[in-house]
Amino acid sequence: MAVLNEKTVTEAINYRRSVRVFTDETIETDKVKSCLKLATLAPTSSNLQLWEFYHITDKTKMKEIASACFNQSAAKTAQQLVVVAARRDLWRKRAKANLEFLTNAFETSLKFDSKRKKMVLNYYGKLIPTLYSTFFGIKGWLVHGFAQVVGLFRPMYRQTRKSDLRIVAHKSAGLAAQNFMIAMAGIDYDTCPMEGHDSLRVKKALGLGKGAEINMVIGCGKRDKKGVYGNRFRVPFEEVYKTVS
Repeated sequence: MAVLNEKTVTEAINYRRSVRVFTDETIETDKVKSCLKLATLAPTSSNLQLWEFYHITDKTKMKEIASACFNQSAAKTAQQLVVVAARRDLWRKRAKANLEFLTNAFETSLKFDSKRKKMVLNYYGKLIPTLYSTFFGIKGWLVHGFAQVVGLFRPMYRQTRKSDLRIVAHKSAGLAAQNFMIAMAGIDYDTCPMEGHDSLRVKKALGLGKGAEINMVIGCGKRDKKGVYGNRFRVPFEEVYKTVS
């Protein structure tokens, strides 16, 4: 992987802006791909990594995606596009991959006692299937009801319905998208995350099935001076920072 850390993390975060207009200057596909590799290092619920990244460089396909994004300038002027998809439906495949990885790790490097080893393997072999599998949505509600009753007596995980787990997948995808955009900022590449899009048309353009959900479309390129709409505005830090002591 190419070395990308030309800026410090603080510098990259401060540099990053949502750029609405990009210049005609080309950006290197391999560098964008390297930033997407860094996106996959983002934290993710249960390490399930329920995401996919579609890196679009074909001009015809980009026009189709831009149209699905209402031809907003951040899509229309982008040199490349990245579509982040949340894939809750891939939980079985990703849980199996974790289980295989951990089983091999226990045999070669991880030195857990038998009790902890059993707990970890049961997490992916039993708990995740219990949480994520559905029977026309009925099972999720049954588990949800059970969690609410048990929660009367002890702390209990309550986000057990299919709708809850969709949110979990989208949160993980959003964290990965932020990793990507900060990595891009670190090499003086610019981005604009777009939630304004026709998700069905984006999915159709990419040939995605029902299980995929579009998290966001990200325009990529080099910022035009008029692409950053003024100084950054944030509500006062004191309004959002709360100390608990």
